[in-house]
Amino acid sequence: MRIELVNTGNELMLGRVLNTHQQWLCRQLADRGWVVQRQTAVPDTGPAIREAAREALSRAEVVITTGGLGPTSDDLTRDLIAQLLGRPLREDAETLAAIARYFARRNRAQPPSTRVQAQVPEGATVLRNRFGTAPGLVLETAPGQFGPGGALLIMLPGPPRELRPMFLDQVLPLLRQRCTAGAAFSCRTLRTTGLGESRVEEIIAPPLAPLVREGLELGYCARPGEVDLRFAARGANAAELTEQAAQIARRLIPYHIYGAEDETLEQVVVQLLTKRGEKLSLAESCTGGLIAHRLTNVPGASAVFWGGWMTYANEAKMSQVGVNPATLAAHGAVSEAVACEMAMGARARGGTDWGLAVTGIAGPAGGSPEKPVGTVFIALAGPAGVRHCHFLNAFDRETFKNVTSQQALDLVRRGLLGFVDAGEP
Repeated sequence: MRIELVNTGNELMLGRVLNTHQQWLCRQLADRGWVVQRQTAVPDTGPAIREAAREALSRAEVVITTGGLGPTSDDLTRDLIAQLLGRPLREDAETLAAIARYFARRNRAQPPSTRVQAQVPEGATVLRNRFGTAPGLVLETAPGQFGPGGALLIMLPGPPRELRPMFLDQVLPLLRQRCTAGAAFSCRTLRTTGLGESRVEEIIAPPLAPLVREGLELGYCARPGEVDLRFAARGANAAELTEQAAQIARRLIPYHIYGAEDETLEQVVVQLLTKRGEKLSLAESCTGGLIAHRLTNVPGASAVFWGGWMTYANEAKMSQVGVNPATLAAHGAVSEAVACEMAMGARARGGTDWGLAVTGIAGPAGGSPEKPVGTVFIALAGPAGVRHCHFLNAFDRETFKNVTSQQALDLVRRGLLGFVDAGEP
């Protein structure tokens, strides 16, 4: 079954809003065996919406549009699609009553403009909106109207909190009822850190070649500090192929795979600390509290993250976590020695099992031939002593902080798992 998405919104084209609909809808459909063939994003203008809808309907069996169903002047999708299909708009009494109830439950006056959302193209099925006022709409096109066969057109509201439950509760049952079941599809993601994309491919691609010949699709998604491995397959043996691929990858790069699917490194660290019943404290310099921010984004972190210090200035390093002034004078703030003393100080003053510290030069100024911009020292103090590592993260300032926080959290992960010194395979 050929499925296409049409996402509308000037905000998407201006880069003001991230198009999460594409990722979320594609994931929901693919997990059920229906892989989206094409996705188009267009601005809120008549010609763009009409052209995108007409082209999608000429190719696809199912077309899903998002946005443009609300009450404001830039919500044009409903009217334009009705014109394109030659369907007059009629006021739907049940939809109008639902909009009135929405405002009544919130003890708010109903703006007159919201009444337009009750305008429904003739012959459309209305999808009720439990979390907003714009209903979804389902229409069918006749064979030959746009393409050789007819198409199912599903129009969804733009806000994710309205679109997602509507899709799960009403659209998916409709697709199961009306459309041919998709071929068996399996997709697995392994998340890695510490290796570049090309190095990951160099290690895993040759051993996975036999599975690729059997139908495995192998993909890589690189971000600063990490690479996702994607294994996908279709057909009766899809799950078996992706499981075999995952097992091979885990065997080849065991120290670099930290999680699967949507897991984050901070989630893994919190889970490991929780399982061990241990606590962590921090002393951050160049990351400016980013590591603490990432950890505290994880539910349950309060049980294992004691807290920390953001010791940006040398005075803070000395007064807050006990770095020796002589060490600073001899080695400088960005050094292995200072990172180690910061980690030991954080562990001791927090009374925790583990102390983590980072110090570095984020740039763009402040480097030297001996310590260029991007230099980072990370140290982890634990029951067996202090481990440290040295990186050169020659990126822009924000990327530098993100990559450094990733490296620091991975050092904790490795320490908790007992392979902190393990390098590449």
